[in-house]
Amino acid sequence: MTARAAASGTRDYVIVTLAYWGFTLTDGALRMLVLLHFFRLGYSPFTLAFLFLLYEAAGIGANLAGGWLATRFGITRMLATGLATQITGFLLLSGLSPGWGAVLSVAWVVLAQGVCGVAKDLTKTASKSAIKLTAGGASGRLFRWVAFFTGSKNAMKGVGFFLGGLLLELLGFRGALWLMAAALALVLLGVLAALPPLMGRARASRSARELFARSAGVNLLALARIFLFGARDVWFVVGLPVFLYANGWSFTMVGGFLALWTIGYGLVQASAPALVRRSEDGLSAEVPAARGWSLALAALPALLAAMLLAGLPHAALFVPVGLCVFGLLFAVNSSVHSYLVLAYAGGEKAAEDVGFYYAANAAGRFGGTLLSGLLYGWGGLAACLIGAAAMLGLCWATTLFLPVREERKPAL
Repeated sequence: MTARAAASGTRDYVIVTLAYWGFTLTDGALRMLVLLHFFRLGYSPFTLAFLFLLYEAAGIGANLAGGWLATRFGITRMLATGLATQITGFLLLSGLSPGWGAVLSVAWVVLAQGVCGVAKDLTKTASKSAIKLTAGGASGRLFRWVAFFTGSKNAMKGVGFFLGGLLLELLGFRGALWLMAAALALVLLGVLAALPPLMGRARASRSARELFARSAGVNLLALARIFLFGARDVWFVVGLPVFLYANGWSFTMVGGFLALWTIGYGLVQASAPALVRRSEDGLSAEVPAARGWSLALAALPALLAAMLLAGLPHAALFVPVGLCVFGLLFAVNSSVHSYLVLAYAGGEKAAEDVGFYYAANAAGRFGGTLLSGLLYGWGGLAACLIGAAAMLGLCWATTLFLPVREERKPAL
């Protein structure tokens, strides 16, 4: 890569990162707005989980389509489409009327959340694909850029959790949504003005076989990602907030803890390259790291569940502390996986590989969200943690089959 191309790549990376920060800030705020607003209205844990199901399910198709569309029409256009779709979702949510009945209100929120779910994953796929394109062929730069992007994004989401609670208090549900829609409109204009319109455009796949079966490494990572993110959301989405509130925590304390957890998790993600031994080929040390960190992570929720089932006192103290350690281990796992999928991904068609991988990510979040409400209603937070341990065991088993040498892409 020439010096001029490197400078251009760095510029585009910075612009994409800033745009995704703006998106993620509002997306985190949206989750807290919906959760706190409807919990305050008396909705049950399962109903709260249900409100997010279409948000997560929509991401499966959005990632698959987004990767193909980003290859076909360019990354910039898909990033702009994701931002515009999120604005539409906010405006739909703001149309919710207090006079509607429970069934109509839930249906309207689920629909609007589905639109926001599409927006999130269109934006994520376009942004992550841009990193592969702008980093060039250097694995060291790619790992650093992916780690910083992913970590800073999650830190922004944590700030968004706090912002959502604050805006709900200051502006109310509808006012907060209008303010966030206006802010995203400014981000959208900046993206359209600053990025090349055809960035990342290439010939798109013409069959399902060509789209899904080009890389064993991407396919295996996608399976591992389902279990990894399902294991987080099975306790994070509903189980932990309800558990803490039931143990005497206020809304502000619950929202603050989730915000700090996510910010800390993001900071550790950004630091992952310093915590993982690197190799010149980009795989021979990184793949064993993915296996080792997955195994360490699987043991922690099993231990916490055992402590809860044993009836140890001060559960409202040791569970949050234990889940902070979980966040550290999970952050490194997630960062290594995010790097590996780009290392395995094809060059020209990286957006399709990334889209397929993050469709699996959305499937894991969907399963974890559904199980979070079901398991908490069945056996409390301990059942959620047992589910997390089981899924992480499957994640670790899947990483045992990851290739440790660069794959040769079949001719198309």
